[in-house]
Amino acid sequence: MKIAIEIVGWLGAAGLLAAYALVSARRLNSESAAFQAMNVVAGAALALNAAANGALPSTALNVIWVAIGAFALVGHARRRGRA
Repeated sequence: MKIAIEIVGWLGAAGLLAAYALVSARRLNSESAAFQAMNVVAGAALALNAAANGALPSTALNVIWVAIGAFALVGHARRRGRA
């Protein structure tokens, strides 16, 4: 189980870096659903890894990161629904 948690954590880190790199390279818009979804999934993976390792500050940070991304995705969906 520990190795699975480590893999999830590394995938989360890679996903977060990929999202940032894609926005920085202007391949994704920071307001896009794809960027926000990448942040939500990556943040959840990192939160899981941090929680499993007892890193409470990192867990809290990533839970908040996920909440911000989820809030942005809901706003995105509402704007699309109005269009």
